[in-house]
Amino acid sequence: MHREALKGHLDLLVLAVLSDEPAHGYAVIEGLRRRSGGVFDLPEGTVYPALHRLERAGLLRSRWSEVAGRRRRVYAITARGSEALRERRREWKTFTGAVASVVGGQA
Repeated sequence: MHREALKGHLDLLVLAVLSDEPAHGYAVIEGLRRRSGGVFDLPEGTVYPALHRLERAGLLRSRWSEVAGRRRRVYAITARGSEALRERRREWKTFTGAVASVVGGQA
């Protein structure tokens, strides 16, 4: 998949993964990969800046956690983030419906 196709949708994808449960950055990357059937195999340099941006915007919060002696930052969606996710899902449905109407199934 072209990276350009992902542009503008990464925040929606990250919020959707974190709406299930809090997770550290690598778990978010794995969640994106697993839930997309391997299509979204994104590098840390793409996902971590999105996590930081969403946290600065108040859509995520984070805390430090220690697992097996390793410190990890765990991210969770906020109430504001949940509302943003609902709105972005509505926008996504409108967008994909319009694209499907234009491109249709005509070959």
